[in-house]
Amino acid sequence: MEKKHLRKLMWVASLGLILAGCSSQQSGSGKLADKQEFTTATDSELSTVDLSKTTSLQTFEILTNVDEGLYRLGKNSHADNALATKTVVSKHGLQYTFNLRKGTKWSNGDLVTAKDFVYSWQRTVNPKTASQYGYLFSGIKNADAIQDHKKSYRSLGIRAVGKYKLVVNLEKPIPYFKVLMGFPVFFPQNQKVVEKYGTNYGTKGNRMVYNGPYRLTNWNGTGMTWTLAKNKTYWDEKHVKLDKLNYQVTKNPSTGYNQFKMGKLQYVGLTGILAKNLKNNKDLVSRKSSGSYYLALNQKKRIFKNLKIRKAISMAIDRDQLTNKILGDGSFNSQSFVASGLSIDPNTGKDFTKSTNKPQSMTFNKDQAAKLFKEGLKELGIKKMKFTILNSDEYSSKQVSEYLQAELEKYLPGLTVQLRNVPFQTLLSRQKTHSFQVTVGDWYADFADPITYLNILTTGNPSNVSQWSNKTYDRLIKKSASTDAGNAKKRFNDLVKAQNVLLEQQGITPLYQQGSMSLLSSKVKGLVYSPAGSNNYKGVYISK
Repeated sequence: MEKKHLRKLMWVASLGLILAGCSSQQSGSGKLADKQEFTTATDSELSTVDLSKTTSLQTFEILTNVDEGLYRLGKNSHADNALATKTVVSKHGLQYTFNLRKGTKWSNGDLVTAKDFVYSWQRTVNPKTASQYGYLFSGIKNADAIQDHKKSYRSLGIRAVGKYKLVVNLEKPIPYFKVLMGFPVFFPQNQKVVEKYGTNYGTKGNRMVYNGPYRLTNWNGTGMTWTLAKNKTYWDEKHVKLDKLNYQVTKNPSTGYNQFKMGKLQYVGLTGILAKNLKNNKDLVSRKSSGSYYLALNQKKRIFKNLKIRKAISMAIDRDQLTNKILGDGSFNSQSFVASGLSIDPNTGKDFTKSTNKPQSMTFNKDQAAKLFKEGLKELGIKKMKFTILNSDEYSSKQVSEYLQAELEKYLPGLTVQLRNVPFQTLLSRQKTHSFQVTVGDWYADFADPITYLNILTTGNPSNVSQWSNKTYDRLIKKSASTDAGNAKKRFNDLVKAQNVLLEQQGITPLYQQGSMSLLSSKVKGLVYSPAGSNNYKGVYISK
């Protein structure tokens, strides 16, 4: 999934980590608390909850809990039936027929039907929508042709058979198709409501309808707080015990920690020294995440077309110091764009990141960095260079920016680095329009496969913020999805080779894989954490 500020991750063959048992009937004390409500901190504002247009993990977490698709990702990211009650797959894996749950309703009382899926998918792949996630539909009949403006969005391989049967036709088998259906981009949408609000759809909590466990309330589109309230029209409402989940934007971890101690917050993230000092706290929860953070050098700019300049920038960054001393939240130097623990090599049983090459440019080497930078400047016919790093104004983001500025100016003589830290929504907007010189980007896994990362760096992909383009890379990605799609070993090798090209050419400059340390009240039970998904609050309850 992308985009920063997305918060999640995963390892070896599992996609989920259970923080607590999912019983919604009793706690360790045997009873539910009288007040089923708690407040969690978050580090950025909501921008939109339009599933066809968002790229924010923050939004996808909300959508996971206020809406529902064919499946809900549960324990170990198992695709549990949600709106689908039965799935029939054709012999060659090219057709899926879903029988839908009857009588389910949107929060406005409308029935949820197969047509809501058809409308939603067609809206997302329609080039006029300009969804950055349209590429995820690749493999569904005509999806690529629609994205290339060669066919109508109405020709997408999905159709409704009556109210409660949905048929999806594929052009090729998609190994991860079922898990993909648990991702919010594939959820249904109510056409009547979308058309009622037009460009304002999803910009406020009351400009949406919901078919999941909760409804988004108390959000005006710009506020620093919002609430997920129990959805009384949800088909499985009897198993939802939490009445309210309140979100509060808290950009300073120290402020969040103090509010946790006072009981105003029950879930808060930690960074740096604070995380280290609280490593023995009984409420501490430590996880890996699938968040892969990187520098994107705008390669439409002349200075960044030079490979020596790109390699020099990469080699001037001490990633171990960045993760251990600056972040201190369990993040680590993976020397990879694809997150570790996401996929296993069917040839050797090794993790994907162990199967790929680690070029010299991914290793800190101040002397070689300075040498390459000098040579790059000479090739460009200049003696000095100046650029600005664009990043968000969150606390940890500012720390990362300041560290990069210091390191790059220290080890690359002749370079001046300026910083611009902006609100998260502004960052996303400027990354989408490539309005930057250098920016800190990130990507989080939408599902457990390397392609969820590697796809975005193909030529012309809307999420390719660096605008890097490489024909060999594109060919390998295309091969993995076509001629080699049905051969697990060949497909895996294609993806390994693709990442090797990416790292050698510094298409983007990987910085670190995110870890996270949080304080979670021991009274909060039933939270399902999915590294390649979002927090699932359906079964959460507060114990006495």
